[in-house]
Amino acid sequence: MLELEHRFRVVDVHATLSPEDAPGGESVVGPDQLEREMHQAGIVRSLVFPRTQEAATDYVAANNGVARKSVERPFVAFARLTGPRDPGTAATSKLRNLAARRRDHHTDPETVEQYAYDDRFHGFVLDPGSDGLPDDAVLDALEDVDLPVVVQAGAACPPSVVETALLDREVTVVLAGFGGYPLQRDLMHDAVSLLDDHDDCYLDTSHVRFRDPLERALMEHPDRVLFGSGAPTAHPNVAIMEVLTLDVSEDKMRRAFSKNATRIVPELASDHA
Repeated sequence: MLELEHRFRVVDVHATLSPEDAPGGESVVGPDQLEREMHQAGIVRSLVFPRTQEAATDYVAANNGVARKSVERPFVAFARLTGPRDPGTAATSKLRNLAARRRDHHTDPETVEQYAYDDRFHGFVLDPGSDGLPDDAVLDALEDVDLPVVVQAGAACPPSVVETALLDREVTVVLAGFGGYPLQRDLMHDAVSLLDDHDDCYLDTSHVRFRDPLERALMEHPDRVLFGSGAPTAHPNVAIMEVLTLDVSEDKMRRAFSKNATRIVPELASDHA
């Protein structure tokens, strides 16, 4: 694909990375191909984390693989965490959570601290719909280490659940996909509304295909929108064009493409691995 030309410095806060030796399943995009596609799109630096694992729930090996494959590449590694709590809103989910206990494959507070003080990782990712929500002890540890957390919110874990679990804590939270994956417009608007009350809440643009929530967020909260490509599921060229074609000022685009992200993830400020 031809390189996409634009006049913005772009950093990406949402890309999944599979080490080249990852097991089968869906097609695997290795680090070399991901780096090449990012370069073609004009993205100078990318936040990367492991893709969802279909069977295993222990992400230790996957996190280490992503950190290893990020070395000497324009990637910033985030570690994926798991938990025992059900993010659903039904009464049955609440009952299950009363008895939920951390198991061996769930992240513990000590692991959070280890990742935080390991210079290979610069933040965390939660996918509650696939991996569960952490318990209070792990959430306390996330507050203590003071690193940003990307949360895969959406139909399986709506923004209201994230608000209850995380947004009243001193944690910088980035709601992936405007909190509305997959293509849940109402949830996206719910997430934009959360920005009124929570100063440490941000939204990333990955997999958002509706103009109205994107433009609304950039008009109402231009300092809280971060560009996320959703690569490799979505091609980064397509994700960039979703923002470039919005009816907003260049200053707001510049904030979304780079300035906002580098404020909360300083490692994205450098163009060098």
